[in-house]
Amino acid sequence: MAMSAIEIETLIKLTFPNAEVLITDLAGDGNHYAAEVTDESFRGQNRVQQQRAVYAALKGKMDGANGELHALALTTKVP
Repeated sequence: MAMSAIEIETLIKLTFPNAEVLITDLAGDGNHYAAEVTDESFRGQNRVQQQRAVYAALKGKMDGANGELHALALTTKVP
């Protein structure tokens, strides 16, 4: 089952309400996205910690072969 860009953004914003979130559908199939998340809470964290926090915000939607979201190219930034 595919996810919409709005669904992805909504999940991220639930955990990072002040974040700037930009979602791009890379293939037009609802399964391959790029996300750029900019949030102050990333300050002092390394890139791996930042990205783990964003993946956790997706609440298992990328987990395993049955995940709703197949691929997410993720970029995190501090403002």
